[in-house]
Amino acid sequence: MACTSCSTSDGSSPRGCKNNGTCGTDSCNKLTVFDWLSNMSPSNGEIPFDCVEVRFKNGRKEFYRNTEKLTLSIGDIVATEASPGHDIGIVTLTGELVKIQMKKKGVNPTSAEIQKIYRKASQKDIDIWSEARDKEEPMKVKAREIAIALKLQMKISDIEFQGDGSKAIFYYTAEDRVDFRQLIKEFAQVFKIRIEMKQVGFRQEAARLGGIGSCGRELCCSTWLTDFRSVNTSAARYQQLSLNPQKLAGQCGKLKCCLNYELDTYMDALKDFPDFETKLYTEKGDAICQKQDIFKGLMWFAYTDNFANWHVLKIDQVKEIIAQNKQKIRVSALEDFAEEIVIEPETTFSNAMGQESLTRFDQPKKKKNNNKKRRPNNQNKKPSTNNRNEQKK
Repeated sequence: MACTSCSTSDGSSPRGCKNNGTCGTDSCNKLTVFDWLSNMSPSNGEIPFDCVEVRFKNGRKEFYRNTEKLTLSIGDIVATEASPGHDIGIVTLTGELVKIQMKKKGVNPTSAEIQKIYRKASQKDIDIWSEARDKEEPMKVKAREIAIALKLQMKISDIEFQGDGSKAIFYYTAEDRVDFRQLIKEFAQVFKIRIEMKQVGFRQEAARLGGIGSCGRELCCSTWLTDFRSVNTSAARYQQLSLNPQKLAGQCGKLKCCLNYELDTYMDALKDFPDFETKLYTEKGDAICQKQDIFKGLMWFAYTDNFANWHVLKIDQVKEIIAQNKQKIRVSALEDFAEEIVIEPETTFSNAMGQESLTRFDQPKKKKNNNKKRRPNNQNKKPSTNNRNEQKK
């Protein structure tokens, strides 16, 4: 759901705050924190917490101290302290929940380094802020052209103007260390503004830009995910996923963060399984595990001299064979313990509702009529002049 200021106008371009669904209202805010204490007033004599959470472009959030004791609520546009000048942001959280958020982010509430809020933004502040935001896209195109001309191995992913328009932060990604001293000189000459370069990771870049994942939903990193844990290929192996880089990689080019979501469940289920490298010793020969089914509790084994023929065993049967092997006892064969796999019949869906075919609206193809009588070849020929003269005579 989007608010009226974020709805599209003619040409499908966003109007209003131009935040593309990340405005300060609670209807379409990105990384919104629900204030479940908003309807509760502080007890008698208790002073409200003097820090608030302020959001800037693309979900960047900072904590500021309300030294002026302003009456702030979620969605208010405020002018905050910056170096140099001031910045414009949107209040996203107030009250006691800010203290919990600061503890979660590792910020000391009593620190003297916390910057302060100057005032609520006036209409003049908002106009300057909007004009600065309109310059970001054309400036980003020009900045990329300059970086390519200097042959720098980096990508300018985004530009964020300070609220007063006195400084611009250039976010970039790069594989290695980049010497951008000449680039800053070029930017200062072309844009006539204070420049700050800030390198971000590929996951942070995807979070700032946003997008739609392969699941059809918005990217987790740009909607609710704030901590980026390392993702290894072992997570895909434990979940028995094919190691296909095109399917396992997200829009950032790294492994998808969602590979860690169900990893703990798989790890707990694998505790009951014997080691995948375990060998079973039988009188018929040694057997090696080829496949596991974590949900059904089955393991597939094959003899070392016949890998084409697999035998299905339950976990309890595998543990029983391992216990006998530890006593240096070989079982007769895997076939004595193998389970028969029942092939489930394919379910065919019938037209229970009596609905017609979806092609009923298609125009039927015209059939060629091949039953027309063919005229003889001489019937269409005109009589020659000699025959006409003979008829006249």
